Amino acid sequence: MYSFALLESGCYYLIQEKENTPLSLIRINMDSDHCVFISQYGDEEKLIWKRKSDPILDIVELLDDKAVEAWEATYNKDAFNYEEEEEDE
Repeated sequence: MYSFALLESGCYYLIQEKENTPLSLIRINMDSDHCVFISQYGDEEKLIWKRKSDPILDIVELLDDKAVEAWEATYNKDAFNYEEEEEDE
């Protein structure tokens, strides 16, 4: 079992917090003495605090810069297309 204390600020991770749950893409925005402030990406970005002691079932992968760029291009493209559809209505 892992915890959020192992994750570094500024990095993107694919994690599984609990058994039988889907993977989550997170970015560690900052950390304090006892907590981390993260962005959790799904349909929308969620900004949340986690205790450094909160458990993580599995840290699947630390994304490298190339993977992050590819993901950002897709994620931002989807958000841009969604905004265009709203304006047309």
